[in-house]
Amino acid sequence: MYSAKVMDHFTKPRNVGEIDNANGIGTVGNARCGDIMKVYVYIEDEQIVDVKFKTFGCAAAIATSSMATELVKGKSVDEALDITNKAVADALDGLPPLKMHCSALAEQAIKAAIEDYKEKKDDINIDK
Repeated sequence: MYSAKVMDHFTKPRNVGEIDNANGIGTVGNARCGDIMKVYVYIEDEQIVDVKFKTFGCAAAIATSSMATELVKGKSVDEALDITNKAVADALDGLPPLKMHCSALAEQAIKAAIEDYKEKKDDINIDK
């Protein structure tokens, strides 16, 4: 049912946890299945220096969160915004059709964290 990569990222997820000084945090969820993803980013000079996640959900939700953080770490903000749920699923060697919503949540969580960063950055620039 799941690829070896999905199982690897589920059993040994990368980038789990919180970033104390995160300058962007995104939380998304799916009420139908109960999955909740929270992504923390630390961005310097428009580059994602660190990224972590906390996910409550199934194996696919945890694996897609892990893979999404791996895909954006070290990338520019613009490059990270270009990463799609299909890219996340492809990097995991695919997901069952019923679990594709997990890759969509991972994409949305990354984008929500980046949007939070941009809003905070804009608020700081307005205050100057």
